[in-house]
Amino acid sequence: PSSRGFERPYGWGWLLALGAELARHETPEARRWAETLRPLVLAFAERFEAYLPLATYPVRVGTHFNTAFALTLALDYAEGAGDAELADLCRERASAWHLQDRDCQAWEPSQDEFLSPALMEAELMRRVLPAEAFAAWFLAFLPRLDREQPSTLFHPASVSDRSDGKIAHLDGLNLSRAWCWRGLASSLDTRDPRHEIALRAADRHLVAALPHVTGDYMGEHWLASFALLALTA
Repeated sequence: PSSRGFERPYGWGWLLALGAELARHETPEARRWAETLRPLVLAFAERFEAYLPLATYPVRVGTHFNTAFALTLALDYAEGAGDAELADLCRERASAWHLQDRDCQAWEPSQDEFLSPALMEAELMRRVLPAEAFAAWFLAFLPRLDREQPSTLFHPASVSDRSDGKIAHLDGLNLSRAWCWRGLASSLDTRDPRHEIALRAADRHLVAALPHVTGDYMGEHWLASFALLALTA
């Protein structure tokens, strides 16, 4: 009982992401690893199912406690694994938390964030809502996107000291923003001016962050995972 909150929800989400990734591979090694990991994956899927009904509110901070990021990973796992109960619960909680959100002000970045609270929420809702419903929600959530507002979402964060573990989080913010912008662009018609705006924003953040994926342990032991999310979006 004393460990029920350990690594919740960030570590839980990544554990399910690892299970989902292994399930995509057909090599003998991957199948063996997936089978070995399966009991732990199922245990943390059950932990999500026990916790989410208790989560009255989202956690919007752009760090390990961000619920939108964890639900994005959990939903990806649940859909791939055919876990309808967890998938439905992720969709229900995301809608309960975020469906009425409007005119996001995007008070970010904070000094140690590696996730964008605004864009991560939007990326989760893109995966949760049907296309038409998401289009309406997204327009209300970021109504001035066509004017590149809020401007902070379109400019990479400045990283003053990459040897500082907390400040180095901002390289991760730039990579996760690129991931989200690419995902959001995929929901927009190519004739929609916002499509190109989103892609340019993604590229801008990638250019700022990719050269720093290696170079200092404070970033290189984890930034590659976010670079991969951005590059494969």
